[in-house]
Amino acid sequence: IDFDLILENVKDLNVLAGEGISQIEHTPGGARLGQPEPLPLTLYQNGIVMFSGPFRPYEDPSTQQCLQDIMDGYFPSELQMRYPDGV
Repeated sequence: IDFDLILENVKDLNVLAGEGISQIEHTPGGARLGQPEPLPLTLYQNGIVMFSGPFRPYEDPSTQQCLQDIMDGYFPSELQMRYPDGV
């Protein structure tokens, strides 16, 4: 696992997702400026934790696919169900 590549690509993906850019959020009484919700990803020596979910060892195929997507420069495909309209 190339951790340097993962960190570099996560930074690039954060920019694509609108890091640091305010968005208009419509409220019942009008609108307000808000920041996109962060997606927590913690890298450990032997696995990852995404969101507040369970620990996922690197040997797990779904973890390998998630990290491969990031190393290829894409948002993890497993997020498509959670973000059907995109990140």
